Order: sequence, then structure tokens, then C-alpha cells
Amino acid sequence: MKSLRRLWYRLSPQLLLGELLEKRWMEPIVPFTLLLVVFVAFIVMIPGYTSIPQLQQLMRSFPEQGFVAMAMAISILSGGLDLSVGAVFAMADFLTLYFLMVLEWPLPLTIVAVMGWGALIGAINGGLIAYAKTRPFLTTMVVLIILRAAYNKITGQYAVELAGASSDSAAWDYLGGGFLFGIPINMVCLLVVGVVAHFYLTRIRSGVHIMAVGSSRKAARHAGIDVKWSLFMAYVLSGMMASLAGILYAARQNSAGTDTGVGWEVNALAAAVLGGISLSGGRGTISRALMGAAIIFLLINGLVQLGTHGSLTTAIIGAILLAAVAFNVKFVKNKGKLLQKIYVTPSLVEFEPPASIARDSGTVFAENDRLKNAEAIALDKIEGPEDIILDEDDHLYTVNRNGSIIRFLAPDYEVREEFARIGGRPLGMALDREKNILVCVAGMGVYGVKPDRTVFKVTDETNRTWYRFKDDSRLWLADDLDVAPDGKIYFSDATTRYDLSDWALDGFEGRGNGRIVCHDPATGKTNTVLSNLAFPNGVCVSHDGRSVLWVSTWLCRIYRYWIAGEKAGQLELLVDNLPGYPDNVNRASDGTYWLALVGIRSPVYDLAMADPAFRTRMVKQIPPDEWMCPGINNGCVIKFDDTGRVLESLWDPGGRSHPTITSMREHKGYLYIGGLENNRIGRVKLPNADVNWTGWTSYWASSVNSDPDAEASNVHRISAARAKYVSGA
Repeated sequence: MKSLRRLWYRLSPQLLLGELLEKRWMEPIVPFTLLLVVFVAFIVMIPGYTSIPQLQQLMRSFPEQGFVAMAMAISILSGGLDLSVGAVFAMADFLTLYFLMVLEWPLPLTIVAVMGWGALIGAINGGLIAYAKTRPFLTTMVVLIILRAAYNKITGQYAVELAGASSDSAAWDYLGGGFLFGIPINMVCLLVVGVVAHFYLTRIRSGVHIMAVGSSRKAARHAGIDVKWSLFMAYVLSGMMASLAGILYAARQNSAGTDTGVGWEVNALAAAVLGGISLSGGRGTISRALMGAAIIFLLINGLVQLGTHGSLTTAIIGAILLAAVAFNVKFVKNKGKLLQKIYVTPSLVEFEPPASIARDSGTVFAENDRLKNAEAIALDKIEGPEDIILDEDDHLYTVNRNGSIIRFLAPDYEVREEFARIGGRPLGMALDREKNILVCVAGMGVYGVKPDRTVFKVTDETNRTWYRFKDDSRLWLADDLDVAPDGKIYFSDATTRYDLSDWALDGFEGRGNGRIVCHDPATGKTNTVLSNLAFPNGVCVSHDGRSVLWVSTWLCRIYRYWIAGEKAGQLELLVDNLPGYPDNVNRASDGTYWLALVGIRSPVYDLAMADPAFRTRMVKQIPPDEWMCPGINNGCVIKFDDTGRVLESLWDPGGRSHPTITSMREHKGYLYIGGLENNRIGRVKLPNADVNWTGWTSYWASSVNSDPDAEASNVHRISAARAKYVSGA
């Protein structure tokens, strides 16, 4: 039963639903669902509705309405409205027939002329709205009235000539009744133009500018966009789309009646709203407009085939559209709230009671005062030194909250200078063989800084998980890293569901949202080597270079991943059930490792982790500043060896100087301490530590010197130091 409960929380359907709602293509789910429902309903009610001739007839009759809906959508997306699309469509129908059949113009010239007519009307609308600053509703309404009156006048005047005219153009006949791979040619035109229009509005600069103007004219203006020109072009495109619809309609019907295009502007507006296009502009797509138009078209066509009276048909369509639009608007408006309520999906995490940290407990974790009087370096000169590192000249580098790497010059570390500005929130650091500083930057990936202060990007993406709806190819929260002897960079991407501002929510979930990633500078390739990890954090290559140690913060564990030797590719648990939440891990001079505990476990929070329903209610019902969180009011660093045995602990009780310790580095007999929320870097003298040992020489001295004797001497020195420590010296 417990296994089923654990599996349920690990594979919660809520997790899938949250990822689905997060996708932008889920916004039109209501019109898409309604489209399927309408289509299936008519399949059931109308015999032969899915026959090939019937489907071809539907596809041949729909494109003109689709083009008019796209014309309306473009104007709305720009933040305006074009009520003249129906009249432009009707006039384009007449002009096409008149130019081609009465004046006997060639078909290409006719198409160009009619499209130019649509562009002209769009230019009049756009010029008045963009440059004369008239209201879109009134402007296009007046143009509608004028064009409709002109259309009624000229169709009556030339009715006899049009009735007796004809065209011998094979291309014209093909445009009106031809097929391409069984699909009517006008439907092919709609699909091609629809794809081009979508690409234009989402990928081409001028199209993106139209969307930006629709979202916020003020913001677009501040971004340097020519707002007036973008508005002008939106109406020009709208007129051309409506004219193209008229050309295809003329080819299909070969007639121009007095009722042509009447009410089409209303249907186009309803299609845009039904498809989820915001009337305030800037939000929506061409595909949504086409979905809305298809729903209206199928409803009208299906009800007519069922023999429904015209007035009743209108009433039914109106009622369905009203309900669908109301539901769609409600869904779009509240989708964010719904996502916020269900996105956090806690998993089941069960802990055993940890070793006691009480001062008189006698355990290796017993609280002490070894960090209480640590020397304060750079006091109030740094904000959030999450990690620190020292070079061969003893200069100290640390990350700053403002996105920069700060260097404090040896020997007294009083001189502060900005070594490099990267941006984002820099976190874990490492030095490679060329003495470049490699740094994880939350939300950006992994970057590097050369000794000459040149900033370069290492990687910002990895391979995507094929079975997830969420695109996790981008690095979300690159946290800590280290470099293997072969130059490969191993780093943790702590979570793919939350950014740095919401990292605590990942803790409330306690599920495997993170991964360990490897970047190979030799090939430039980045690949995920371990996935579904619970907030992987600190990363450290072992002293022998054959494995990578990494911590799972929320599970309070340390793992070893083998990268060389007969165990290569294997993962094993090294340390379990720590009394606190581990963060960065780094090498020590005696062949062991230092580990920072960013927070301390409590029995109450352990119980909360074993009750996902409680954590769900807490996140939904309680303000964030009242959420139950791990204890971060103590500073602690521990040391452990390659077998997973914890050897000692160093404490700052109450966290007066160093709460939320996230990192520590040993350098020439001292331990330097950093913290995510601290305003200083701590330094304590380590008894019996090697005063000549540095992190960089531990990694690269033997490879740089290429001296086998020196390498053997280094290994012998580490072994002797470890033996000395274990013997109690």
C-alpha cells in the first residue's frame, strides 16, 4: 500500500496537467474542443457527413470565410478593429469578375489589381487610424457603409454584363474547382497563407512589431518600434487578406450578388473572439482565428443540412457562440490562477530520524562553536557570496547578487574590485586547467571568465527530455559545477520547473525535477547524464578524478556518480540521512571533502515532507511569508571521506555570523565560508591542515607539470595527511 501511495505522488496526474496548462498552445483548448464536438455531433446526425465528396465540399466552401477571419484577426492583434472586411471582400469579388470577364484582363494582372485594391482600402483605414488618430470602430464602420453603398450601386449597374460574360482561362477554372492531392486548391491557398501569416506575426520583425503594438503601444514606443507604421501595415494586410478571399470566392461562384459579404464582418469578429483572440490586442494567433471561423462555418452548414429554419439557426448559433465565448474568456482570464493552484505538486518524502545535533549528544554532528568567531572578510562589501574560490596568488573571488564576480586582493583582502560582470545570479564556481573561472548562472547557464576578464558562454542548454510536454532543453537553475581531469564540466541544474525566485517551491514538492549535466569543451556538446533528481546541488570531482560527488538537497543525501574505471556510468548512495540540507561540496587538503549545510532539519518539517496533502494546502491557502520552511538559523560545515563516513562538524550556533552556509573552500590552512544571504566571507584557521595546499594545484598541478614523480608525491602527501587525521594527530 505504501509503495502504491509513493507511486501515486511520484506520477501525479496533477503534474501532467500543470505542464499542459503552462504551454501556450493550451490557451485555445476551449475553441479546439468545441470544434471537435461540433464536428463529431454532425457526423452522428448527418448521414455521409465524412464521405470524401462531402468533406471536399466543406473544404471548398470554407476558405473565403477563413481569409476574412484572418483579416479581422490581424487588425485586432494590432490593437484595433476592421469592420470593413466584409465590404472589401464583396467589392473584391465584383472587381475580379469585372476585370477578368468584362475588361478581359489576364488573370495575373487581375489578381494584382484586386490585391492592390484591398491594400488601398487598408491604407486608407490605416492612415486615418495610425496617423490621423481616428477611432478604429468609427473609421472602419464609415468605410464599410461607403463600400457597401458603392457595391450595391455598381453590381446593379453591371449585372447584365456580368451575367453574360465568361472566361476561357484554364487557370481560372482550376482556381475555382481544381484539386491538389485531393484537396481543393482554395483550401491549399488558405493553409499556405495561414502558415505564412503565422510565421510573419511570430518570427518576422515587422510582424512581431504589430503584435508588440497590440500588446502595449507605450511599451512598443519605448522599445523603438514605429507604432504608426506598424498600425498602418496591419490594416494594409487586413485589406489584402479580405481581397484574396474575394478573388477565391469569385473563382468559385462566378457571381456577385447583392447579399455577398453581408454580415461577414460580424462572423469574422465572432470567430476571432471565439478563437480566444483578445479584443485589447497583442494576444492570439492566426490559427485561433481559423478555429473560430471553422466552428461558425460548421454550425451554419450543419444546421442548414439538418433543415433547421433560418431564424432558428441564427438563434442556435448565437446561443452556442455566446456560451462558448463566455467560457473561453473565463478560461483565459483564470488559466493563470488555475495553474498557480495546481502547478506545485508535492511528492512523498519519508525520512528516518537523523543523528542528534544536540551539543551534549556526543555524535559527530553535535553542535559546537568552531565557526562562531570566524574572521569576517569583506564585511558589508558583498551581497550573497554563494560561492568563493581562490587562485594561486591567494586572491579571493566570489559571486555577487548583482550579477558580477568580485575579487578581493591578497593578502589582507581589503581591496575590492569588480573582476567581471556576467549578469543574472551567479552561483557555484570552479577553476579549469587554463585558470578560467567557470560559473553557474541561474536562468542563463554556465559561463566563464578568462584571466584577462573576458566573459564567454560555455553552454545554456542540454538535450530535451522527449517524453515531457515541458521543454527542458534550456538550463533553468544551473547551480554548482566542477571540472574532471579530461576537461569535461559536470554541473547541476537544480530544477527544471522553477526559477531562482521560486526555488523554495521545488523544496515543497520534493520531487525529481533536477538533473546532472555534462559539457565537453572538446566537442562543444552538452548532455544530461542523470535526470529526475531531487534538487541536485553541490558538485565535486573526487580526488582520484574517477567519480563525481553531488548532493540532493531535499533528500539530505550525497551521491557518487562514477565517470571512469570499471564502474563508469554507475550511481551509488554515499551518505544518507544527513541532519541538514546539503549544498556545495569541495575538496579538503587531507583527501576528504567539505560539505555546507544550508539548513537544518526539524521533526515537524520531516513530518510535513511525509504528508504531500498538507504541503499542498499550505502552498494554496497560506501566504508565502507564513510557509513552514527548514531551519536556516544555524551555520554548519561538515567533513566526510570517500567511504561516506562523516568525520567532523563546524558550527555557528544561531547563525549570528554565517547562517545559510552554501559553500566553503580550503586554501593554505584556512577554510573560507560563503552564504547565499550573507554580507561577508568567513575565514577560520584549520588545525593540522596543509598550509601549502590549494584547490587549483589539487586539480591541475600534476597535469600541468607532467611530472610523474610530482604526481606520485602529491598522492603520497594526501594519503599521509589522511592517515594522520584518522590516527587522531
